[in-house]
Amino acid sequence: MLARMRKTYLLTPGPTQVPDRVLALSARQIIHHRTPQFTAIMEEVNAGLKYLFQTKQDVLLLASSGTVAMDAAVTNLFKTGDKVIAINGGKFGERWSKIATAYGLQTVELKLEPGTAATVKQVEALLVANPDARGVLFQASETSTGTRMPTREICALTKSRKDCISVVDAITALGVFDLPMDDWGIDVLITGSQKALMLPPGLACLALSDKAWGLAANANIPKFYFDLSKEKKAIAKGQTTWTPPISLIIGLQETLKMIREEGLHNVFKRHDLLARATRNAVKALGLEVLSKDPSNAVTAVRVPAEIKDGKLIPKTMRDKYGVSIAGGQDELEGKIFRLTHLGYIDRFDVLIGIGALELTLQDLGYSKFQFGTGTGAVLQTYKLT
Repeated sequence: MLARMRKTYLLTPGPTQVPDRVLALSARQIIHHRTPQFTAIMEEVNAGLKYLFQTKQDVLLLASSGTVAMDAAVTNLFKTGDKVIAINGGKFGERWSKIATAYGLQTVELKLEPGTAATVKQVEALLVANPDARGVLFQASETSTGTRMPTREICALTKSRKDCISVVDAITALGVFDLPMDDWGIDVLITGSQKALMLPPGLACLALSDKAWGLAANANIPKFYFDLSKEKKAIAKGQTTWTPPISLIIGLQETLKMIREEGLHNVFKRHDLLARATRNAVKALGLEVLSKDPSNAVTAVRVPAEIKDGKLIPKTMRDKYGVSIAGGQDELEGKIFRLTHLGYIDRFDVLIGIGALELTLQDLGYSKFQFGTGTGAVLQTYKLT
């Protein structure tokens, strides 16, 4: 068999690709964090995160994955026995319920069919039925199903209630589509480094509104390492409470520069274009997008009936063609696969991904399309833009 050069492409919803200019920084010698040099970096990073979050609030950094920021939001904002509403639109919405229940909160769960978003009427009905609810916990973008939730409308419901806050996991939403924290009245906004921030995993970011900080003053769930009141005092001095992931923060300084250079709304337009190109390609191939309210971060696609083992799609794309995508999780394992257009991704990354998908579908016996139909749909989408 003829040997050939092999390149790999990362098109998963996390971790995502890391820009070369960020990778180059990792070759530099590390610096000490309790120095004026690091404080200056932290101050620049905080300003960049405020730009991304569209908020006047300081953005706190935690040495963790995004799940720990979700955990910290619960422990820092609520009291044992408080009632919260958790919107479960998939694996990560389910995680809100699990975290809240683990800390002794009363959890009212809105369970959705995979690929459907909550409606304002559904959330409002739960708030009316549970006037003592202290929070609504949900994903702006449910990564497991590629579904976008109506964040602005849900936050409008909590904004009008004195003692109820919105807690938004925006881990695959922030930096993908518009989420102006202050304008929409988002009380807690969370993201992680390995998504649209274009970094390796290990850093979580979250910001709290004045209303949320007010609730935090009365929270009684025990915490030590992830005590956000300590982090609030530290960030005001350009520091973190504990030893931070210094190299990741230096990388974050660079990716925030890249976001500013492109312009925040141009970042949103790029993600929208790549998402539309992906969805158009999927439909051109005779496949079905799972979500009725698709997110511009990731497209979840139903495995066609002609392919009996859906897990072979991501496996073949990775092992034979060098393109890593994601499969389904939990109840959706083997039933969907997920194509990402998130973070450090451009037009040609999507074209490569769809090309590898076409080859894989043919390898696995799915032939309800003419070869080149998917890539043609991608190019046609670009041409019309």
